[in-house]
Amino acid sequence: MNSQTVRSNALLMLTACIWGFAFVAQRVGMDFVGPFTYNGIRFALGSLSLLPLIVFLERQNTATRRRPATDMKTLVAGSGLAGLALFIGASLQQVGLVYTTAGNAGFITGLYVVIVPIMGLFWRQRPDTGTWVGAILAAWGMYFLSITEHFTIAFGDFLELIGAFFWAGHVLIIGWLSRRIDPLKLSVGQFAACSVLSLITAVIIEKITWGGIVQAAVPILYGGLLSVGVAYTLQVVAQQHAHSAHAAIILSLEAVFAAIGGWLLLGEVLTARGAIGCAMMLSGMLLSQLWGQIFSRVSVQSGEVA
Repeated sequence: MNSQTVRSNALLMLTACIWGFAFVAQRVGMDFVGPFTYNGIRFALGSLSLLPLIVFLERQNTATRRRPATDMKTLVAGSGLAGLALFIGASLQQVGLVYTTAGNAGFITGLYVVIVPIMGLFWRQRPDTGTWVGAILAAWGMYFLSITEHFTIAFGDFLELIGAFFWAGHVLIIGWLSRRIDPLKLSVGQFAACSVLSLITAVIIEKITWGGIVQAAVPILYGGLLSVGVAYTLQVVAQQHAHSAHAAIILSLEAVFAAIGGWLLLGEVLTARGAIGCAMMLSGMLLSQLWGQIFSRVSVQSGEVA
């Protein structure tokens, strides 16, 4: 493993850590402001924080930026569509955090990794065996983490689960749009759209006070600048020299960092049953991503032996 690979993996680990601890920031922020107010301000900051990166890359004229200029109508329409999916997923996540722990939210949200290829069935995509095995493991882990002995699920966990489907839909939308729109400009546009939708909702149903915003300043700044601006930039830089499978593994640890952050900063404690569920969910997430790489290597090695 060369120094460049080590550096990329370290940056990806830092990205996963920032995203994981963001669940803690989101939960703390709602001690002072409503969920829609929090999302509205943090996504506005996130959108603005990416503008310097866009300007820098435009000036550098890097290889990844050499593409035809994006049509403004396409950018606005794409940003609106992605922003709507992001708004619904982020809103369900944020409201769910009122009723569940940061650790639970991190692991349940991470299920989108398994849901994405299954939702691809609607686009006539065929998930491989690893996806189905991973889905079964993740669903079983979800049972241990969230389903009680009376076969009920906590309201917050339920919202996070619904949100995971919208996060998966958002990934599919981004995958389709990113081939047509500059990814960074699309990110700025979707964050701005999500911010506008969140703030409109906040004005309608929440009481917004300047004092509350000031008290929530640190969680908001963390969620907007670090979780969106800094972490997204680190991911872009790191994945230029990181293997995609390695990147997927490391970024999946976001859920683990969410649980660690909840334990260290919020005093959240996982039961033995919950810990088993988290381990199974993480295993399912990783297996769904790595199945193809694992068996392709096995087949190559067996061919070499033969």
